[in-house]
Amino acid sequence: MQNAELRNYLHLHFIVFIFGFTAILGELITLEAFSLVWYRMAIATVCIGIYAKLRSISLRISKKNTVYLSLAGIVIALHWVTFFAAIKASTISLTLAVLSSGAFFTSLLEPIVYKRKIVAYEVLLGLLVIAGLYIIFSVEQTYLEGMILAVISALLSSIFSLINGKFAHTYRPTVVSFYEIGAGTLFLSLYLLATSVSTSFELDSDFFSISKSDLFYIGILASVCTAYAFIGSVQVMKYLSPYTVMLTINLEPVYGIALAYFIFGDKEQMTTTFYFGALLILATVIANGIIKYYRKKNRNTASV
Repeated sequence: MQNAELRNYLHLHFIVFIFGFTAILGELITLEAFSLVWYRMAIATVCIGIYAKLRSISLRISKKNTVYLSLAGIVIALHWVTFFAAIKASTISLTLAVLSSGAFFTSLLEPIVYKRKIVAYEVLLGLLVIAGLYIIFSVEQTYLEGMILAVISALLSSIFSLINGKFAHTYRPTVVSFYEIGAGTLFLSLYLLATSVSTSFELDSDFFSISKSDLFYIGILASVCTAYAFIGSVQVMKYLSPYTVMLTINLEPVYGIALAYFIFGDKEQMTTTFYFGALLILATVIANGIIKYYRKKNRNTASV
């Protein structure tokens, strides 16, 4: 039993490492953000569809939930577009640091969506995140566009998690992922088609002109960093506590920033003040998870 838990714990760290590597691929791929995300989602949809077929997983869902899943798919598509656009407009380190604030957008929006009371400590921690963002914004004015895109991406990420929380538990993760990523692909395709008509953009010669290196990196991004990582993260949750999963996933920006510095060197080196702001955000995110875990644990103990 202990060996199985250790195996899954190491597997989780590997998956979080893969999540962090996503940003590296975004920098390595020369395509602009929109094209990059379209390829990512299209290939991932095919990969997940094949996986569902091989595992005999039924993809039937209700029409009502098809609408909700499609909406979530559009949101996650826009999240990824702004995420990669932020990387290309700034740096990996800055984008990942700002993206860490997504958990607190969720804390602010959750009381509205689920109609619950605002929790005092969440407001306090939210203020600390704002302070961290302010510190980063104050010292990295050169990358203002990238920072704004990263904030929008973090907000979209929180909206996506809230939509998922409403209904995703009804179906298997593979089914939810297939419809969401598929809907995102369809949305981007329709937008691309509308844009090509209005601007006389030639899809054949421009959009599908992709280098071998870009195709290779996109293949890894779609299959390993999207399809495999999603399914694998759900699998390990069966064996590890939510607390362990939460703390480990919060290491994603740490892995990503470390990888970025190792691979791209001085290009990813930021000021000391930036790292202080990023550390403040990350520490606040982890503190929020710890507080939530123990509050839930105490409630469960009291109810026994």
